[in-house]
Amino acid sequence: MQNKGLIRLFAILFGLVSLYQLSFTFFGNKVENEAKTYAEANLGENKTGKELARLERKYLDSVANKEVVLGNTYNDIKDKEMNLGLDLKGGINAILQVSVKDILIGLSNESKNETFLTALANADEAQKDSQDDYIDLFYTEFEKASKGAIKLSDPKIFGNKLLREKIDFNKTNSEVKTVLLQEINSSIGTAFQVLRSRIDKFGVVQPNIQRIGTSGRIQVELPGAKDVERVKKLLVSTAKLQFWEVYANTEVLPFLSQANLKSIDLLKKSVEKEVSEKKDSTEKSNINDLLNDSSDSTSVADSKMLFNYLIPNQQQYNSIVGYSKIQDTAKVMSLLRDKQITALLPANLRNTKFLWDYKSDNQNTESGNDLESYIRLYAIKSNRDGIANIEGDVIADASQQFDQLGKPEVSMTMNTKGTKLWSSLTEKNINKYVAIVLDDYVYSAPIIKQKLGSTSSISGGAMTVEEAQDIATVLKAGKLPAPARIIESEVVGPSLGKEAINASIWSFALAILLVLVWMVLYYGKAGLYANIALLVNILFIFGVLASFNSVLTLPGIAGIILTIGMSVDANVIIFERIKEALNSGKSLFESVNEGFSFKGALSAIFDANITTFLTGVILYVFGTGPIKGFALTLMIGIATSLFTAIFITRLFVDGAVTKGSNLTFNTNISKNWFKNISIEFLRKRKIAYIISGGLIIIGLASISTIGLKQGVDFKGGRSFVVRFDKDMKANEVANSLKEVFGTAPEVKTYGASNQLKITTVFKIEEKSKEVDELVQNTLYNGLKTYLTDLSYENFKPGFDKGENAQGIMSARKVDPTIADDIKQAAIWAVFGSLLVVFLYILLRFRKVSYSIGAVAAVFHDVLIVLGIFSILYKFMPFDMEIGQSFIAAILTVVGYSLNDTVVIFDRIREYAENSSSFTANLVDKALSSTLGRTINTSLTTLLVMLAIFFFGGDSIKGFMFALIVGVVVGTYSSLFVATPIMFDVTKNKETQK
Repeated sequence: MQNKGLIRLFAILFGLVSLYQLSFTFFGNKVENEAKTYAEANLGENKTGKELARLERKYLDSVANKEVVLGNTYNDIKDKEMNLGLDLKGGINAILQVSVKDILIGLSNESKNETFLTALANADEAQKDSQDDYIDLFYTEFEKASKGAIKLSDPKIFGNKLLREKIDFNKTNSEVKTVLLQEINSSIGTAFQVLRSRIDKFGVVQPNIQRIGTSGRIQVELPGAKDVERVKKLLVSTAKLQFWEVYANTEVLPFLSQANLKSIDLLKKSVEKEVSEKKDSTEKSNINDLLNDSSDSTSVADSKMLFNYLIPNQQQYNSIVGYSKIQDTAKVMSLLRDKQITALLPANLRNTKFLWDYKSDNQNTESGNDLESYIRLYAIKSNRDGIANIEGDVIADASQQFDQLGKPEVSMTMNTKGTKLWSSLTEKNINKYVAIVLDDYVYSAPIIKQKLGSTSSISGGAMTVEEAQDIATVLKAGKLPAPARIIESEVVGPSLGKEAINASIWSFALAILLVLVWMVLYYGKAGLYANIALLVNILFIFGVLASFNSVLTLPGIAGIILTIGMSVDANVIIFERIKEALNSGKSLFESVNEGFSFKGALSAIFDANITTFLTGVILYVFGTGPIKGFALTLMIGIATSLFTAIFITRLFVDGAVTKGSNLTFNTNISKNWFKNISIEFLRKRKIAYIISGGLIIIGLASISTIGLKQGVDFKGGRSFVVRFDKDMKANEVANSLKEVFGTAPEVKTYGASNQLKITTVFKIEEKSKEVDELVQNTLYNGLKTYLTDLSYENFKPGFDKGENAQGIMSARKVDPTIADDIKQAAIWAVFGSLLVVFLYILLRFRKVSYSIGAVAAVFHDVLIVLGIFSILYKFMPFDMEIGQSFIAAILTVVGYSLNDTVVIFDRIREYAENSSSFTANLVDKALSSTLGRTINTSLTTLLVMLAIFFFGGDSIKGFMFALIVGVVVGTYSSLFVATPIMFDVTKNKETQK
């Protein structure tokens, strides 16, 4: 090998750089451990995860700019250390959908045109079952609804004063659509910048925010973030600030009393309708059972009225008109918006808009023991157009301050226009109330004592410093051009992250140990050289990840460990080739040169690794989140393993040869393994076809009858991993939750017997801001009897739950609309990888028969894995869901199977080039000569995967099970499916000639 000195220098420098980059991670962890020690020592009586997080943050803020090592402060280190994903560190990941519909409504200047509104409504319906962009659906529906009678450029729609410079009446619908696309893209770009500005000020280390194509979706990853509610408010707040005049309670109470009387009749009819529906659906005549042993439906209804859900505020003069429990707010608003009740509003209250306070208060119940959350209701003096007296665009600056009593508030400074409007509004409302409303929530409604100037403030009695800072942040960052809704989210608590790291370390150490021992056992001193190269490879992988600030996830660690197993393959191929040369009588020097030559082992190594690398590329392009992490580490691992296996290993081997060392590339134990093997594989191909065909038919029959267990990735819904302090029975919990959810959720033991995974579609179609909190609260109420002294605040996900953790450890939500998109992307990923690999093999081997054999084997492997998952998912004690991670596993199986097949094909091609005819004997000889490598690599990879499966944590057991099945099936198919099919296709073509 030439340029040994240069390669040695490069390896040493690369290793030093990797160690330098990884050192920042070490010192960063050291400071964070000190912060945790400080927080635990100063926790006091308030032993909650939120207080622990606050104290940790306080310590880290105090040392943020202090030198830690070599002139680097903690802040410097955090920018340079290796990023950990949510599953290892905890945190929040969300995909937001900016509402294109609201952007269109804004561009139309709130058009009331019937054709326009009909097209929007129809586009909403069409979007439920389509992956097309909203603008395309709207355009199609508008063409249908208008029938050419009205154009998009009409002054009543988009030919308005807002767009007069870009759209005139003569423009066609197609031309207007082009303009709208530009405006929508600009608005989404603005939303992206606004969100980036908010997140940058949030204080999370290493946040990641990126646009997803042109779909109007924005992905936000906040590793280490723990306050879930705070993050969600920050993300979805449109920062729509308004100043409204407010009705006092004394002005609204007469109407509320009338509404209360009217509500008795409305609720009575509602109950009777519900009873009738239940009676019809259950085909029972006993109404007593349906009414919980109450024989008269009217008696139930008579006890229900508005004031059962809303407590009117009967104080003498106040801006608060009533109080309601959090869980009753939806019922109150549905009654107050009912047409029969709004008809009771007197003329002076005709345009009243009822709004809730931004925050609930905990108040004692009558027993004096329990605390319940009540929220205040206000009556806003709205108008026919719904336009506030003052809008938020007049705010010049905002900051968090403290009032005269030392309580947090948000101080706002207005521009010239705002100052005039604010002075006029306050002068007109002296001794009356004015509400400051943000995103349709009342933040304060102070009584005005005098005319005010250019400043105003938002202050709530229970407002925290963090809340005040966040409000100031969203006001300064600006208003979103349209509402943004979270359509996919994942919250992983730090407790689960720590457990995942510990499990990963154990599985990682065991996997490495197994590989190291096996290589020395099988190859002796040469195996020791391969092990050194393998350890250098691991250093390089982590060094590259740290250098480029890549995110390391749990599937990413699985990718690294899998790479370790597969990277051994390159050394195995080289060593087996050297052994063949030695057995043929060549000298050690000649054998080593042949083994490391392109005609020897390198051709097969490059072909095998390129096919796997291409699979990684497809995964990275089509995947999201953890799949990208897996694909990235897989690709980095392939690149570094090629370098270490080919160059680092050879440095040691050449050194031993130069010194005259007697390298045998085996041991006394392994020297006779796979020697002089001659198996007639092709003679058994019909039996293999029958076995494979039978397995595929059984699998397809199971898929068509039993089906596959689709995860929330593919069907939409919410899943929660909940931990208890005792062993739980899944069916018992499912029945308990059926009472609160209406339908029984899917409940399964997840890892330990005191941990359950609960999956539900309860209210997944609803899009209100409060629905996530409502579902979580409903889950808590359904599980309350199983939770020992656990408050709702400590039940929620996010904060560290300590050693004896109870509550939600992680939570996932996927909107049905994005679930369809994820499923479609997964299908494209599978077929895309098959197409790319088919073309690559065709290019390398120049025969269609090789491509057909390889792709047929891949289809064989995928179908068998799917069939096994369909047959076993109801019985296995771990998740066997079909989701994004499963698709990553399938594509990895594709890559592995092709890796094996390509190495065999490479040997067959070599033998065929030196032979005058293509015979079964030639193919059998090639298969027999590579059998040692095939078994050795498969066994090594399988050992690694088994280590991960048993010790790598609950969240990737299903993922690893798919890989284990894939490796076994892939090894079989490369010998008994791919090669026989290739042979039969080749012989058929030769016969046709």
